[in-house]
Amino acid sequence: MKILVVTNLFPTPWDPRRGTFNRQQFQRLGERHEVDVLTAVDFRERKGGEKGDAPVPGIKRDHFTFYHPPGIGRFLNAFCFFASMMWQRGRELRRARYDVMLASWAYPDAAGAAWVARLLGIPYVVKVHGSDLNVQAEFRLRRPQVRSALRGAAGVIAVSQALACKAVDLGAQADGVDAIYNGVDTGLFHPGDRTEARQRLGLPPEAPVVLYVGNLKATKGCHDLIDAFPTLVERHPDARLAYVGDGASRAYLEDRAASLCCSTAVRFAGAVDHAALADWFRAANVLCLPSHNEGVPNVVLEAMACGTPIVATTVGGIPEVVPSLAGILVPPHQQHELGAALVEAFERHFDPAAIAAHAATFRWDENIDRVERVLLHAVGARPARDSFSQGPTIPVALSRKAVADRVRSYPSSPGEPPTR
Repeated sequence: MKILVVTNLFPTPWDPRRGTFNRQQFQRLGERHEVDVLTAVDFRERKGGEKGDAPVPGIKRDHFTFYHPPGIGRFLNAFCFFASMMWQRGRELRRARYDVMLASWAYPDAAGAAWVARLLGIPYVVKVHGSDLNVQAEFRLRRPQVRSALRGAAGVIAVSQALACKAVDLGAQADGVDAIYNGVDTGLFHPGDRTEARQRLGLPPEAPVVLYVGNLKATKGCHDLIDAFPTLVERHPDARLAYVGDGASRAYLEDRAASLCCSTAVRFAGAVDHAALADWFRAANVLCLPSHNEGVPNVVLEAMACGTPIVATTVGGIPEVVPSLAGILVPPHQQHELGAALVEAFERHFDPAAIAAHAATFRWDENIDRVERVLLHAVGARPARDSFSQGPTIPVALSRKAVADRVRSYPSSPGEPPTR
């Protein structure tokens, strides 16, 4: 197949670390098919200048500048995405004669790219990740645009079963939705010597270390973590907390750590390359990700692949991939329960080998096999369904059963490993 991928989640010279999960997936897909990735770069990001590049062998990359109105005009972003894309790359897209388009991120990417696919006369598949449905689709003027994109798609790929059900609730055809978990590169992420990892990172050899990896923004729960950390310090005065990542909340977190009298125990390491995360996972006693909404964050899978237990929230697909043998889950926004879970995690025995063995079941080769089948089905089903057709509404109960039949089955009680 000749595949066009359209997304904002992919490395560019302006953000070389962006979308590492997509980079891993599309690069592997490019080993089997001809894959072109067209990345939308926000016009404000381009003003900041280039920061480097992350080569992705085997695929052709290009980008366009995404111009859009700020603030309250975001409901126009899908049209602006479409207009920016066709204005800057329309001629090349028409000449390329693609077989199928894969739009990764629902709004505005898939909503705008769906119109491009119609103009090109090719089917399209939508890949949804988490907050693109859980947050973006909750806005009154954006929701119909997301619904139209999902209904018109020849297939929908969700990174968790919970997100697959959300896509069906929003209007996707149940028999066209596949829940496909991302994989883990076990050649990079695997158990290793904790002491050596700490030496390389400059961490104390014996202190309990809690690790956070991700964007520093409130919706990722990093504020909840800094408020919960003193509970752990009360029981383990030598405990350390490391934030790996950058974002708008860094200044707040630094001030909050100072006000809680724990600033000397908190380290802000900034953003690091994807490969460098392996040492951080091995060095930590616990990875904590107390997000308010998620799909299935790859940092959780990668930390478990290194044998590191997880403390996280019961949101999105996290309960689907973190069994009781691998960690502790708490409700979001609950700093007291989060602090108690951190204490429990340091006092409970976890088997790193069992955790790593569980994470190893999330394989990239299986992921690509399933993504490939979805795309082949989309090509075989040409022409794509009319993206503006309203179609019948699918009953939610039926849609959830249909989605569940298409994905790995889970026992009724969360925390047990998934069956294949």
